[in-house]
Amino acid sequence: WVGKGEATLAGKHTALVELQGVIAADEASSDRIIAGLQDAFKDKDTQGVILRINSPGGSPVQSGYINDEIRRLRAKYPKIPLYAVVEDICASGGYYVAVAADKIFVNRASIVGSVGVLMDGFGFTGAMEKLGVERRLLTAGKNKGFLDPFSPVVSSQQDYAQQMLNEIHQQFIGVVREGRGKRLKETPDMFSGLVWSGEQSIKLGLADALGSADYVAREVIKAENIVDFTPHEGIAERFAKRFGAAAAKALVTPALQSGVSLH
Repeated sequence: WVGKGEATLAGKHTALVELQGVIAADEASSDRIIAGLQDAFKDKDTQGVILRINSPGGSPVQSGYINDEIRRLRAKYPKIPLYAVVEDICASGGYYVAVAADKIFVNRASIVGSVGVLMDGFGFTGAMEKLGVERRLLTAGKNKGFLDPFSPVVSSQQDYAQQMLNEIHQQFIGVVREGRGKRLKETPDMFSGLVWSGEQSIKLGLADALGSADYVAREVIKAENIVDFTPHEGIAERFAKRFGAAAAKALVTPALQSGVSLH
């Protein structure tokens, strides 16, 4: 195993890109993962690419960007295969990304699946009533306080949110069906948000085989030397990003109190 800067020492190699943690603009972002994948495919000595995933999911938008870019790179470099290798978990948005790969390798005990969408939040109206707290919310636009946690639920807004979640869920299902094709053995629960062990996911066609990154590099790609192309933030960049995010959070109130995520 060597770093990207030492790629010339490795000669013909397997390129590795890590997708670790929650998929979001400020964590495992599409910009960072896509940059690593592009560098991996462009390298003249890359014999195959491994996207090693350990993620519970996250943003459907960020996941979609990565999925789209994987499919574009596979079409642009048809001789270079890309394999997803799952560690502990590849759920929801993580699986959304994985289905773009040529094959998905898992461990027997990996957690795979969770093809679903959620919007979570809290409601404090009962507590406010007990404490004698009055909510004073002024808006221009009758739905500007959409699903405000300090106001009673508005049925029309709840119905609208559910319709939106259903739409994104169907997009997710379509991506899974396109990526897995005839390998998928659909069951009534497959798209219900359930997860399966790696062993069971192979039987359902959600994954292809057992294997670690080392195994795939050695036995499948036939290039045992692994070069890590994952972009890593420096201390200065990490500090600047966190400082900027904190400043923005202090200045801006989000319009939506609840976020949509593939978790």
